Amino acid sequence: MRTININNYNEKMGKLIDVQHPLDYIKKHDPRSINIYADKLIMNHSRLLNKDDTYYIICEKGRLSKRVVTTLTFYGYNVVQVKY
Repeated sequence: MRTININNYNEKMGKLIDVQHPLDYIKKHDPRSINIYADKLIMNHSRLLNKDDTYYIICEKGRLSKRVVTTLTFYGYNVVQVKY
């Protein structure tokens, strides 16, 4: 699994997706991110993501983003876990 620190992320690298629950996202998130809850992203990956793009997945504690990155990698997406 590829990981980077949030300090090394640049918007030109790809889309930053925060997979926290929307109520947690409101409390704390990187302003460059969009919020797509983990379960919604996994269940709708073929509609929401493009296999030609790179996505950077983040959450506050890292557990949820790790699960999402593992699953999306299995489905053939180019994803990177981002840690605070």
